[in-house]
Amino acid sequence: MTQDAAGGPTTRNDDESAAQQDAQSRPEARLAAAVRAAEQALIEFEIALETFRVEVENFSRLHHQKLGPMYARLDELDAEIAEARAARTGDPEDLRKAQEARAMVLPMPGVDELFHDWMDSDGLSPEAAAMLNSQPVRAPKRVRPSEEARKLYRELARKAHPDLAPDEAERTRRDEFIARVNAAYALGDEGLLKELAEEWAAGPVAAESQLSESEELYARLEWLSQRKELLTVVAKELEESAIGAMLRMAPDDPDRLLDEIAEQLLAQVAARESELAGLVQ
Repeated sequence: MTQDAAGGPTTRNDDESAAQQDAQSRPEARLAAAVRAAEQALIEFEIALETFRVEVENFSRLHHQKLGPMYARLDELDAEIAEARAARTGDPEDLRKAQEARAMVLPMPGVDELFHDWMDSDGLSPEAAAMLNSQPVRAPKRVRPSEEARKLYRELARKAHPDLAPDEAERTRRDEFIARVNAAYALGDEGLLKELAEEWAAGPVAAESQLSESEELYARLEWLSQRKELLTVVAKELEESAIGAMLRMAPDDPDRLLDEIAEQLLAQVAARESELAGLVQ
């Protein structure tokens, strides 16, 4: 038994508590706590950003698949209306507008454009094969990663991030691994994420850093700050994109938004067709 500052006896528990408080008051301990908090905040932000990116990509495909033909029809009708008006008036200004309207009509894409994002390591995607065989194209599945998938992604992002690599060889390994993790998360594939977690656990252990504890913690905080700034820019670009802005209008029911836009476009098509019919009579 020891004595406290007033000369009274202290217990073993008092000594242990004092030791814990001393350890927690160390600058390195405070830095470590700050790093853990920053890591958790960044990981949550990355998960939210990746989820939103997946939603934007899916909505973009659905938007193009469902509404693309309507936009193309409107452009064609605008060109035909301008050409009919120019043929009727012969006015040079109307002829110029007709040429501009026709130039706005997108030409048929080339082979490279046609198959962009439609081929993978297994050949043509199901959507591309269906289109080439004049079969109906099934709408892509909307992906909403489960809580378990989010948890697995969070753990893998923390353990395997390339910026934690001590050398270029390890960075390359982590880059390739995280690309597979992101692809699995984009598909909401919980089973594949579990397999990847097991693979990472069984993989080689990275060499320990030669930095001091304080240097390593300061470097980690600096990287976390830079990473957050970069992701903030990416998030802003996604949110301000045309598809991102549309998706934020109806985050819980984007399919309803597509239906509403489709109705508006159909009304515009009908109005253009009526206008064209009046010009060519």
